[in-house]
Amino acid sequence: MNQFDFIDISLTDILDILLVALLLFYLYKLVKGTVAINIFIGIVIIYFIWKITDLFKLDVLSNILGNFISVGFFALIVVFQQEIRKFLLLIGSTNFASRRNVVKYFNFLNQDKSLLKLDLSILLSSCEKMASEKTGAIIVLERENSLEFVKETGEKTNIELTKEILETIFFKNSPLHDGAIILKGNFIKATRVVLPVSESTSIPTRFGLRHRAGFGITEKTDALAIVISEQSGKISYIKNGEFYSYKNIDDLRIRITEDLLI
Repeated sequence: MNQFDFIDISLTDILDILLVALLLFYLYKLVKGTVAINIFIGIVIIYFIWKITDLFKLDVLSNILGNFISVGFFALIVVFQQEIRKFLLLIGSTNFASRRNVVKYFNFLNQDKSLLKLDLSILLSSCEKMASEKTGAIIVLERENSLEFVKETGEKTNIELTKEILETIFFKNSPLHDGAIILKGNFIKATRVVLPVSESTSIPTRFGLRHRAGFGITEKTDALAIVISEQSGKISYIKNGEFYSYKNIDDLRIRITEDLLI
């Protein structure tokens, strides 16, 4: 048998390759921007080295790598538990299930740009003003994962984002001040939302429930969170259950824009 018979590719093989590539692409989307991305890339490299050693009959190295991958599978479930939860949420979300055209959902060559309709100038200028006045706020930017399960805890709305409305919502004497708001595109979809609070022990004790809520929603979904501290007036940007640093407000604008494109 010719060792290069694998060059004969059938239609089924092409479909198999495309599905695997699609799966890897969405796994990459889930871990991009997190510390898990380095682990993910390392696993992919080891897997391809294993297949190459198997192809060229390097039995000893192939057996070592094969055993490492098979045993390491269970360890990966622990390491990637947060990303696995997000992936399953993506597959089972109502947002995914309600799509009429599944192919369109997976079409990464023509990504939905509706999220970029968010006017970041209005959002960030309001955040700067609230920060200067030390007005506490938590703003959640919805992406692919549906946030219906948290919208139900607050008041559902469909209000176009303006500077005046955003500052009025978080005004200290406003009835809508408590809780978070959910933004989808340039519309406020819910106010007074109760978010899941992170139980992570890695969060510094100086941060209160508002920051823990920002961590919680970004741990469980792919949403982004902007938190303004009442004590310090600092604007925090949270993604994937982690703080993301930025140099200035323009740098924060670039980071949010890039994250909405992912």
